[in-house]
Amino acid sequence: MTEHATASSPRFSKAKAIAWLWRTLSRWPLPRLWRFASTLGPLVYRFSQRERKVTDLNLEVVYPTLGKNERSLIAKQSLRHSTATMMELGYAWMAEPSRIEAGILEVHGRDKLDSARAEGRGVIVLAPHFGNWEVLNFWLSSHFPFTAMYEPPKIAALEPIIRHGRERMGAQLVPTNPRGVAALLKALKRSEAIGILPDQEPDWGSGVFAPFYGHNAYTATLLPKLVARTQARVVTGVALRLPGRGFAIHFLDADERVYSPDEVQSASGVNASVEASIALDPAQYQWEYKRYRKVIEEQQGHPEANDFRLY
Repeated sequence: MTEHATASSPRFSKAKAIAWLWRTLSRWPLPRLWRFASTLGPLVYRFSQRERKVTDLNLEVVYPTLGKNERSLIAKQSLRHSTATMMELGYAWMAEPSRIEAGILEVHGRDKLDSARAEGRGVIVLAPHFGNWEVLNFWLSSHFPFTAMYEPPKIAALEPIIRHGRERMGAQLVPTNPRGVAALLKALKRSEAIGILPDQEPDWGSGVFAPFYGHNAYTATLLPKLVARTQARVVTGVALRLPGRGFAIHFLDADERVYSPDEVQSASGVNASVEASIALDPAQYQWEYKRYRKVIEEQQGHPEANDFRLY
């Protein structure tokens, strides 16, 4: 539930402090932001027990053949990149658009979006928590009519800032409810682009279990419904960080199973598509997210749940 804050409340003061930090960091050049993240990242790994443990466990699950030292290196790099993403929020939302555009040094696969729209088809962009997804939102909304679902932040006083930052280049944000789904359908029927977070666990009843690196993860089933009603093309989109220099936008063809009317097959294709994007640089994925949480909820009391004991 979103928490409202009065001008004298601690949450209002926290919101003011966060907004000040975003504005300050928005003026920093990308090399400086990366150096700052490189300083803070090791501290996050050392002192943020929850993030470190979940990251280590997820990497152990998805990369069982890697040695402990190799996984530890990826974990440290991952938390450095996650820290960089947090440091870059002000940059993505508040910096002059020309600065952000100049920081996008490469764009790969744009033809996948252009050709789909030329055929009169909408495009569904699967945007996992990889690299800097806010920079991806900036680029998409700068170059295409773009709609994405939006859930207000817990600190209500920050909503105007975040919403303005995400909408300032023309993106339309819609709620995460049936009205929002209807808006996504309309956008696709207009041959526009929409964005979906493919690796965010849905509420019970809104997903199915499908393999993610060989282990079941609860995955949303919105995609096959949208594809069935619009014949949209599906791509995976990421903003790969080029440390200290900028970003490279990549659009990858989604796994063909995403077009299946079978929800489990489609969800399996979604997860395989996320895996393919992670392969660009595993350290840039947000491994501290509890991707297998719903498995644990279902398996409470079962011996198999011990594999995910840190959740």
